[in-house]
Amino acid sequence: MAMRAETNVRYAGLQSVIAVQLNKTIRGMEMSATNVFNEVEKHMDSPESVVQALEEESNLNPDVRGYFAAFEPNFFPSKGQWFEPYIHHSDSSDFEISMVGSARHDYTQSDWYKHAKDIKTSFWSEPYYYYDGTNISGHYCTFVKPVYTADGKLACVCGADITFEWLTKALQRIDDACRNDQQVNKYHLMRDFTFFSMVVDHDGSCIVHPEGKKTVFKDPEMLKNLEQQQSGMIEMEVDGEPSLVFYGPIDGIDWSVAVVAPISDVSKPFRCMRWTLLFLSIIGIVAVGFICKRM
Repeated sequence: MAMRAETNVRYAGLQSVIAVQLNKTIRGMEMSATNVFNEVEKHMDSPESVVQALEEESNLNPDVRGYFAAFEPNFFPSKGQWFEPYIHHSDSSDFEISMVGSARHDYTQSDWYKHAKDIKTSFWSEPYYYYDGTNISGHYCTFVKPVYTADGKLACVCGADITFEWLTKALQRIDDACRNDQQVNKYHLMRDFTFFSMVVDHDGSCIVHPEGKKTVFKDPEMLKNLEQQQSGMIEMEVDGEPSLVFYGPIDGIDWSVAVVAPISDVSKPFRCMRWTLLFLSIIGIVAVGFICKRM
């Protein structure tokens, strides 16, 4: 019982550490994007100054795939109904500017635009897949923030597009750091710590996961906990291997971190203890037999 308690405490603590570190990484990305949005807010005197602000700030964070500023209809009369400059990575490493607002792409009807107007604060969009036939096609999530004029009227909704590839690499770095941290993993007890982490949405789908390790969580209790931003543990097969999954929320965002620990690795101390007890039992039986013969 003591070793099982040690296992639960160790991996639940590991999950908490990874969630905190990932939260810091995400907050850093939010701060970087907010700096860009603040520059847009300072330069809303003309369409040209908005575009210039986006261009000058975009190179500050190469991990962002693109920035946009989607303005309220006729905010700039010369631009008409739609004005949404989007500065983004092209097929090269350089940024290029596009004007993407149009009747075909009426961003004012997009969920992220409506949600920003409703809640009047920043948020992360639901994950989505973008395809345009180039190498920037892929899975994304967007950090969105409404920007207001000096008299409190909505001017535009700004966004920073983040790739799942960036988030996957960030999570992998955190996993590796925790795996090699002697303070976090004090007293290995013969485990190899072959765990890996996933970022899970509130519906149980995996947003970020190591290559080939994708799974969907369907356990009703786990789904309820994910929806309510609660922590927990479940035993299940992941990629065909029996595992313990320790999960818990990322503070300030509607996602959770799940740490997947293969039972074959987690249970090594228990197997060793069984063999040790068996060995000691055999020695005890032999000793008793030897004493009995001497008597």
